[in-house]
Amino acid sequence: MKLDTEHHPTITREWLETFSERYHKDPLRTRVANAIQQHGIQAAALNTQHITEIPFTFSHEISSGPITHQRQSGRCWIFAALNTLRIALMRQNKIKEFEISQTYLMFWDKLEKANYFLENILETLDEPTDGRLIAWLLQAPVQDGGQWDMLVNLIQKYGVVPKYIMPETFHSSQSMLMNRLLTLKLREDAFILREKYRTGEDSSQLSERKMQMVADIYQMLVHFLGEPPQKFTFEYRDEDNQFHQDVNVTPQAFYDKYIGIDLDQYVSLIHAPTADKPFGRTYTVQFLGNVKGGRPVRYLNVEISVLKEAAKAQILDDEPVWFGCDVGKMSDRTTGIMDPALFDYDLTLGVPFTLDKATRLEYGESQMTHAMVLTGVNLLEGKPNRWKVENSWGTEPGNQGFFVMSDTWFDEYLYQVVVHKKYLSDELREALHDDPIVLPPWDPMGSLAY
Repeated sequence: MKLDTEHHPTITREWLETFSERYHKDPLRTRVANAIQQHGIQAAALNTQHITEIPFTFSHEISSGPITHQRQSGRCWIFAALNTLRIALMRQNKIKEFEISQTYLMFWDKLEKANYFLENILETLDEPTDGRLIAWLLQAPVQDGGQWDMLVNLIQKYGVVPKYIMPETFHSSQSMLMNRLLTLKLREDAFILREKYRTGEDSSQLSERKMQMVADIYQMLVHFLGEPPQKFTFEYRDEDNQFHQDVNVTPQAFYDKYIGIDLDQYVSLIHAPTADKPFGRTYTVQFLGNVKGGRPVRYLNVEISVLKEAAKAQILDDEPVWFGCDVGKMSDRTTGIMDPALFDYDLTLGVPFTLDKATRLEYGESQMTHAMVLTGVNLLEGKPNRWKVENSWGTEPGNQGFFVMSDTWFDEYLYQVVVHKKYLSDELREALHDDPIVLPPWDPMGSLAY
């Protein structure tokens, strides 16, 4: 298609004729269009031969518990973290199958996020309501998503409980309406705080109002999710059929006694290859978090090879890896395969797609959207070529709920892993002590896993 170099702001009839002529030059276009219109672009573009080239076998695998199901909620980050922690619990206590309550941590996350949001409103009372910052804060004050450091805050403050102590409820599994009503209340609260500030209330009066607002959120959450226990009795039979009973244990003591992993020894490594984020530096995101006064969200940006080597080393030491990725890109829920060559959209549609990882981040095409667990790796001459992934979507997707990720998909769409500090070089461990570079709230590294 050749057009003159003069700028044309409007699509003209001549343009449309040229477009149509170009389309019909290839007789296969009509047949491809028929397939897409009848069966969808994924079915038409699926590289079926490639499926057989990525088997569900791995040279190193970690035994894990039954596949979990977050259902219609965005709690993947909680599910993924608890799926890693329960392995230590099951091993240490000789328990074959176990789940830690995801609802318990969801309750405290919602309450802490509500307080975090209202504190952020109090810190920004002089900002214009129609400015970018207030609009950002109001966008999703109490959403389901989260980050690893937010999970650490919750466990260190509130501990954990077995799932049978605080099981799923209707709204833990279907959270949309709960979130909508909590958001409605919090936006109303934000309006009240800003109006009372405008009419002259001082900081102590506003703080008292905020406490009452958080009390309202607590009441709503008890209705939706139940009230978290302060103490409970833990009973179980181990693999040798021995009965165990622990009476009046607190959630914090339960974590310390039955799991005991020092979460402060773990760090979030990210791969964000954009020019504004040099490797070897730490980063945090303004207004991103859940517990005021808690551990801030903190990342160490590294080359993909460094991130990959740390993840591999942790798996070879028989410990799973929490990770964050853009799960919707070049992955198939039915087969459970994650690979950049799985769908040939370029050939099928007849147009090229050329953005690299850095540009996808910069232009809003990709970001971390979902957290899962690496529970295996396949090594070929010492190098990984595929990874075993434990998801939290139930047993129907993939291979009984497990996915397989090619190493090239790892390169392109995996953004974060959480590993023990011992897998880092001395230089990178030293970089963890540097003051982090503060990113704006809307930076792509401020995205949350759902």
